[in-house]
Amino acid sequence: MNAGAEVDGSCARVPAPSARSREGSLAEDGFVPSALGTREHWNAVYERELQTFQEYGDTGEIWFGEESMTRLIRWMQKHKIPLDASVLDIGTGNGVFLVELAKFGFSDITGIDYSPSAIQLSGSIIEKEGLSNIKLKVEDFLNLSTELSGFHICIDKGTFDAISLNPDNAFEKRKQYVKSLSMVLKVKGFFLITSCNWTKEELLNEFSEGFELFEELSTPMFSFGGRSGNSVAALVFQKK
Repeated sequence: MNAGAEVDGSCARVPAPSARSREGSLAEDGFVPSALGTREHWNAVYERELQTFQEYGDTGEIWFGEESMTRLIRWMQKHKIPLDASVLDIGTGNGVFLVELAKFGFSDITGIDYSPSAIQLSGSIIEKEGLSNIKLKVEDFLNLSTELSGFHICIDKGTFDAISLNPDNAFEKRKQYVKSLSMVLKVKGFFLITSCNWTKEELLNEFSEGFELFEELSTPMFSFGGRSGNSVAALVFQKK
């Protein structure tokens, strides 16, 4: 499961401002529940993308655009994250970011997704790239197996956004996400999140228990009606 760049390179599969509309049937946090937050939706998406890859070799979209991958890798390079540091991609989708990490030189990379078709697609793309040092696993981040733990870096590009739109008690699912993150990440480990549904201030509140803001990453600005802002928030948290 992942959200990404289907139209403008930033946020299309999981809508940004529209998801926080104050009209219609709202959850207590202001989100409009959506099929975009369900497992059934993402299974269908990746079944189609897998078929497209098998027929045409098209790997699919890059979530939040190529710039988002570059932004995260540059941060890891800037802070001299060791190439043998263990990295977990939460909701890896088509696994393209895993490929970029491996090409950069990271050697202990794991991608998880609750969609079996996503993991099958990721595996096919990784095999096509001739890479063998990437681990893939069908895993629901809200219902983790005990095998996942001790990661130095955890990355989320759109998965928390999608969970936030789940029609079935998204509030509790978000709380479970934070608990799961605390389970898999080492103390002093880093969590890199890119979101189009949450502002910096809201993310600080969501991850206030057990995590502290380490750095805010620069993202593209937009201007509309004489006002400027960011359509995407990219933050780095550190586990306390």
